[in-house]
Amino acid sequence: MDGETVGENVYYNLIAHASHYVYITTPYLILDYEMTNALCTAAKSGVDVRIITPYVWDKFMVYMLTQSNYPALLEAGVKIYEYTPGFIHAKSYLVDDRIGIVGTINMDYRSLYLHMECAAMLVECSALQKMKLDCVVTIEKSRRVTLQDCKRRRHSLLWQAILRTISPLL
Repeated sequence: MDGETVGENVYYNLIAHASHYVYITTPYLILDYEMTNALCTAAKSGVDVRIITPYVWDKFMVYMLTQSNYPALLEAGVKIYEYTPGFIHAKSYLVDDRIGIVGTINMDYRSLYLHMECAAMLVECSALQKMKLDCVVTIEKSRRVTLQDCKRRRHSLLWQAILRTISPLL
């Protein structure tokens, strides 16, 4: 399986087949063009795409890279929340009350392309309602990011552009 990007392919498939919502929790949001496009296309198609990332970061450069993805996603209608009580390290996907994924797969280059990550896929089981409740509670404890927030951070655009060029190394 070394030649397969299993985690990424599963994520693409879930996003592409969502009809109502996709809730994503990830500590690192370092996206390539294809993943950004998939998320934006889903949101533009009327799917409620919500992404929860940490407000309290563990690695400054990764946090800056995560924020560099916000404007394109927000412009497409993706809702982004930053969890304020502390660092959130959960990695999960929940789609349409039908499928959930919980595991070690971050939304970054290392997890999607370099590491052999592990996750459990839950299909049409009662645990999905608990996952959804956890997402709702987590969102309530988070602050919603707006395009205005991104515009206030314009001073970091050059730094973010530089980081994007080396993002596969982080």
